[in-house]
Amino acid sequence: MGFNKIMLGLLGLSVGLFASLESYSQGIKYYEKGEYEKAFPIVLAESKKGANKAAQYRLAEMYEKGLGTKVDYKESSFWYKAAASKYAHAVPKKATESEPDFTDRLNSQLVSSNTIKAGNEFALAKVDTNTPETKSLMTSFFDGDFFGLTPYKVNYLLPLSYSKDKPNRVSPILGSNTGQTYNENMEVVFQLSLKKQLSYNLFGWNEFIVAAYTQKVWWQLYDESGPFRETNYQPEIFMTIPTTENLDQSIGLKAVKLGFIHESNGQEGYRSRSWNRLYADGVWQWDNLFLSTRVWYRIKEDAKPDWYYEETEHDPLIIQQYSDGDDNPDIEDYLGYGDIKLDYLYGKNHFGLMLRNNLDFDDNKGAVELTYSYPFFDSPDSSWYVKVFTGYGESLIDYNVDVTKASFGFSFSDGLF
Repeated sequence: MGFNKIMLGLLGLSVGLFASLESYSQGIKYYEKGEYEKAFPIVLAESKKGANKAAQYRLAEMYEKGLGTKVDYKESSFWYKAAASKYAHAVPKKATESEPDFTDRLNSQLVSSNTIKAGNEFALAKVDTNTPETKSLMTSFFDGDFFGLTPYKVNYLLPLSYSKDKPNRVSPILGSNTGQTYNENMEVVFQLSLKKQLSYNLFGWNEFIVAAYTQKVWWQLYDESGPFRETNYQPEIFMTIPTTENLDQSIGLKAVKLGFIHESNGQEGYRSRSWNRLYADGVWQWDNLFLSTRVWYRIKEDAKPDWYYEETEHDPLIIQQYSDGDDNPDIEDYLGYGDIKLDYLYGKNHFGLMLRNNLDFDDNKGAVELTYSYPFFDSPDSSWYVKVFTGYGESLIDYNVDVTKASFGFSFSDGLF
């Protein structure tokens, strides 16, 4: 008799489970046919059971887009986070272990793209998307890629970049200032910036390890010979570690970013500029306001002879012997030890502000940069882009020159962190 009761119980459980799966399957059919009103209660019921992450993600999308229900960004954000809550354990577990070890996680980075996708979903859920502006922007960051490459900083082309003063010409042989300038105040400036996610959750902290590359070019196109005046190269590797839920909810600190960055202009002699930095960056968000608070430590280099930094002529062969020394030992006097970046989204408008200062009030130097973008005729990936810069460090070659410049053109990707 007892055995019969057990069998009946198991049969009932199986029928209930099958009915649940069949019901959700029917909900998916309704969804795919566009019958969202019929699909919504089925997807909602399945999501509340907690085990079906796909259902929760679909429900979040329905709340976001108003499919079968009214638009509700708070509910959408809640269900996106619920769907991502178990991506922290996206790497398959061993049958005898409750958590994957480091070897398991390392193996998953090498053999499966699902970990990268899980990382993207986790990042999307980590950022608050209670407003359409933040949801649209953040989704665009994670949609699609090219060989795993995605935009990093803003990618832009500024055909009209006007400087108050003509830029200096710097000779590779003479000192840092020959007294000559370029012929044009107007030039073209463009930037290419890409990143490649290398791993997600390798150490079990939901962290991302990312390699990035940014290149910025100043082109004297309106001069008769149209030379490239300066090119700056910036390879970078960093780790982004999400904060705890308590820190997130209480003060808006979303993540801490730790990285190494090299920056140089690929020149020789007196035109050479380069430096290496370690940095820590706090990433914050309050609704449509984003804040980055970065501090850096410059990795010291051996100094060159004192005469090298004097504005006198020397034999090029002698100069080449000191190519490994510090090209710009006083760069921190002009660029300081960190920067603050603010971004604010208002509808389709994106406002940006960068502040930098050396914190030396006896010889104070810094920089301010204002940016603004708006979609180019409602294009999903191209925008009008305006930038105004004043201060030091607009380019490496002129890191110690006070530059005031206004630029206008187009951006092809947004950037926040």
